[in-house]
Amino acid sequence: MWGWGLLRALGVVLAMAAACIAQPAFAQAGLAGTPIGACVTRVQPRDTPAALFAAAHRFDCTTRQTDFGRGDYWVRSDPIPARETRDGPVRARIGSLWQAGLSLHVLYADGSIAALHRTSKTLSHDVELGAIIEMDVPQRAAPPVRLLWRVTRAENIRGIVIGQRIATAGESARANMTMAAVYAGFGGLALALLIYNLSLWWALRYRFQAAYCTMVTLLVAYAVTSSGLLAWLVPAIDNNDRIRLNLILLGLTAAAAILFARSFFERRVFAGWMTPASWASVALLAGSGPIFALASMIDMRFADRTASLMIITGLTITGPILWRAWQRGSRYLLLFSIAWALPLASAVARLLSALRVLPVSFWLDNSTILTMAFEALASSLAIAYRIQALSRERDEAMAAELRARALADTDPLTGLLNRRAFLDRAIGRPGRSTLLLIDIDHFKLVNDTLGHDGGDDVLRVFARTLHALVASSDGLVARLGGEEFGIIVPAIGRLEPEMVLDALREARMPFDLRVTASIGCCTGTLESEAQWKALYRIADRTLFDAKRAGRDRARIAPALSVAA
Repeated sequence: MWGWGLLRALGVVLAMAAACIAQPAFAQAGLAGTPIGACVTRVQPRDTPAALFAAAHRFDCTTRQTDFGRGDYWVRSDPIPARETRDGPVRARIGSLWQAGLSLHVLYADGSIAALHRTSKTLSHDVELGAIIEMDVPQRAAPPVRLLWRVTRAENIRGIVIGQRIATAGESARANMTMAAVYAGFGGLALALLIYNLSLWWALRYRFQAAYCTMVTLLVAYAVTSSGLLAWLVPAIDNNDRIRLNLILLGLTAAAAILFARSFFERRVFAGWMTPASWASVALLAGSGPIFALASMIDMRFADRTASLMIITGLTITGPILWRAWQRGSRYLLLFSIAWALPLASAVARLLSALRVLPVSFWLDNSTILTMAFEALASSLAIAYRIQALSRERDEAMAAELRARALADTDPLTGLLNRRAFLDRAIGRPGRSTLLLIDIDHFKLVNDTLGHDGGDDVLRVFARTLHALVASSDGLVARLGGEEFGIIVPAIGRLEPEMVLDALREARMPFDLRVTASIGCCTGTLESEAQWKALYRIADRTLFDAKRAGRDRARIAPALSVAA
C-alpha cells in the first residue's frame, strides 16, 4: 500500500513541476527587473556609439536575432522607462552567451555616454546566479535613457543579446536570493541523498548505489557551473571556459544516469543487443562535452551542433530501455519512468527551444537542474524500493537455504539429526562428553508384529522421547541408522542411562506394544575425529555387552578407558 501511495505522491509532484515549467508567467517571474526591447545591426567600419544612438534607421527590430548569423553586432535597446531610474542606480541584465567580448554603452538624458568593456576572460566578474550577466549602469547627474551593447564574435546560436532587462539593486538582490534558495535547496537535497545512499552503499555495496552517487555528484558539479556559482568561486575563469566545463559535466551526468539505469534494472533488461547499445550511448554522452570543448576552439557552431546531436542520440537509448523493461516485466519500471519523465520532458523542451520552436525562457534554461533534482529524489526512492525488494529476496533465499540445510541434516522419518549432521556437530565439542548408543530390542519382531508402518510409528515415539530428554541438557540426539540412536550430553550433569530406559518404558507405543531398548554409555573427549572413533568403539562394545546380558538394560564403560 505504501508503494502505491508513494507513486501517487510522485505523480502529483510531476504534474505540478510540469505545470510550472509550462507557465510563461512563472518563467518570467524568475527574472529581475523590467524587460526592454532591442534592435540589431552589424558592426560597420567607423561606427561610433554616439552615431548609433542617433541612427535608429540602421537597426532591424523585426528579424529574429538568430537569422543574422555569427559576427560582430550592435544591439540598441528601447528607451529605458523613466520610472525605473527614479529610485537610484539601475543594472543591465542579459543572458550569458558564447561571445569573445561584450561592451555596454549607456546614453544619458544630457547626451553623455558611458562605456563598460568586457572580454570573455573578464565577463565572469559580472555573472550572477542563474548565469545572468549583470552590469552596473554608471550613475550620473542625468538619468540613463538608452543602452547599446557591442558584441564581439557572437556565435548567435541562441541570440546575440537575450533576456535584456533593467533592474534596481533591490530587484537584483531579490533575484539572487531567489536563485540562491533554489540552488541551496537543490544542494541540500543532493547532499542528503548522497550521505544517505553512500551510507547504504558502504553497508550493502550494490553497484547501482555507487552509480547513483556518481550521478548525483556530477549533477552537483553541473549545477555549480550552470548556475554561475563557479564564476563567484573562481572570478578569473573565462566565461566561455565555464560554458565548456558546463557542457562537459552535462554529458558526464547524462552518461552516469545511463550507467545507473544499467545497474538498477534487472540483468535481463540489458540482455543481447541492449548491452552494446547502452555502452555506445554512454560513450556518446560522456564524449559530447570534450568534443564540444575541443571543437569550439575551431568552430563553435559545428561544436554545438555536434555535441547536441551526440547528446540527443545518446539519450534516445532511454526509450528502448523503458520498452525492454516493460517487455521483460521489470518490477522497477514504474518508479524509474516517473523519475525520468521530467528530465526527458525538459530535454525535449530545450531541444525545441534550440530549434526555435519554443521561445527562450529563463526557467527553461534552468530546468535541467530542477528536473534532475526531481530525478535524483525519485531515483533515491526507487533505490530504497529496490533495496527493500533485494532484502526480501535475500531473506527468502536465506530461509530457503536454512530449510534446505535442515532437510539435509535431518532424518526424514523421525525429525532427529542424521548421522552426518550428528558427527559434524559432535566432533570438536569442548570439554568431556557422554555418548549413549541406544538400540531398540528385537526391532525385526516389532516390524513383523505391526508391519513396517507400525515400526515407523515406534521409531517416531522413540525419537520424541529421546528428544524430550535431551532438549534441556545442551545435548545432541540423532538416528544413526535403522533402529540405532545416539545421544551426546556434557559429562557434567550427564543424562543417566537409567533415566533414558525409564522414559522409554513409560512411552506409550502403538497398540500398547511393549518395546524395550539397550544402552551402551561411555565418557570422554570429542575434540578430534580419532577421539570420536575411540569413544564410539567403546560405547558400541558396551552396548553389545548390554544386549548379551539380556537386553532392556544399560552398561557404562569406565571413563578412564577412553584417551583424554
